Amino acid sequence: MSVQLHHRISGEGEPLILLHGLFGSLDNLGVIARGLQDNWQIHALDQRNHGKSPHASTMSYPEMADDVLAYMDAQGIGKAWVLGHSMGGKVAMQLALKAPDRIAGIIVADISPVTYQPRHDQVLEGLKAVDVGALRSRQDADAALSPFVEEAGVRQFLLKNLVPVPADEKDDSGARYRWRLNLPVIDASYADLSAAPEGEGPYEGPVLFIKGADSAYIQTKHRDTISGLFPRADLRIIEGTGHWLHAEKPDTFVALCRRFLQQ
Repeated sequence: MSVQLHHRISGEGEPLILLHGLFGSLDNLGVIARGLQDNWQIHALDQRNHGKSPHASTMSYPEMADDVLAYMDAQGIGKAWVLGHSMGGKVAMQLALKAPDRIAGIIVADISPVTYQPRHDQVLEGLKAVDVGALRSRQDADAALSPFVEEAGVRQFLLKNLVPVPADEKDDSGARYRWRLNLPVIDASYADLSAAPEGEGPYEGPVLFIKGADSAYIQTKHRDTISGLFPRADLRIIEGTGHWLHAEKPDTFVALCRRFLQQ
């Protein structure tokens, strides 16, 4: 069953849906939204179990694609462009394979339509190790997470999911914070999130893959799978960037998106 996704709409023009990655929220693609809202109507979405969207007991790519289709129906959007980063890129690909008549084209940021080996074990262990009920400050959470996640910037990104408990929801436990994301279900669904999008294909619409030059998520060995599912796919590489290519070089990323969308 689909869930009603939290969203933010800006700009005017053809609809362009933005889908964030794992552990993220619609805010992660804010710079992209601002860079493209002059010519497109941006629909930035929080995916299920993330951000301000509802929690659900499962999260496979077909289910997340259904969430987006239900959002499009609710907004009266017959056809849209879709841009997704990482997990969001897999949802974009799932949408194109599942409902090609609803998708004008897709932009896939640094992910391939393949099954990956686990890459977030340490992150998940670290998040689970944070005793949220006992936290007295965000610094406590950072200290608890640091043995598992060395990079301060990654910890800062993850801890955006730690939010204060509203005053009217506090109980006798005295907890000051809670996770905004649905950590137990994300952990239990990790195999589904590592999996490839489902569908025989091919999707005949326009597709742009954008790779961070220093990232290993899109590899040469994925080429046949990509071309089999998306025969019109084009690949662009942004030098000097990793998996967070849209945040590391936003102007270059936006320029590539704009050129593709205007063709």
